[in-house]
Amino acid sequence: MPLAVAAGVEIPDDELSLAFVRGSGPGGQNVNKVATAVQLRFDPALSGLPADMQTRLRALAGRRVTQQGDVLITAQRFRTQERNRQAALDVLIGLIQRAAEPPVPRVATRPTAASRRRRLQTKAHRARLKADRGVPENDE
Repeated sequence: MPLAVAAGVEIPDDELSLAFVRGSGPGGQNVNKVATAVQLRFDPALSGLPADMQTRLRALAGRRVTQQGDVLITAQRFRTQERNRQAALDVLIGLIQRAAEPPVPRVATRPTAASRRRRLQTKAHRARLKADRGVPENDE
């Protein structure tokens, strides 16, 4: 069953790779015996996501991106595999949903007259301060 992420964006289950490893989180004596931590691996390049969305996803994922370009999410907060699996999927869904939103284009604005005036006044003030630091002229 494909994973519905955003409007018109679905990820087939075969594109998600789940590995269960021993976690360092809660679990009592069980923590040393049962692999409850989840490592979810997702390759945006093979997912069919648009190129700009892939770029934004990798930027949002930050340190979670491997050298191969995969997004690697580790979840070990809970004591059960199922809850950690759902937590990792929730993180991936959140990242993809944020990447699906195109950035708002920046509208170039001009500085106001008052800000230009303040900038020039500050520059003149600094120039006077620095000029006063010089060697005084000989008064004869």
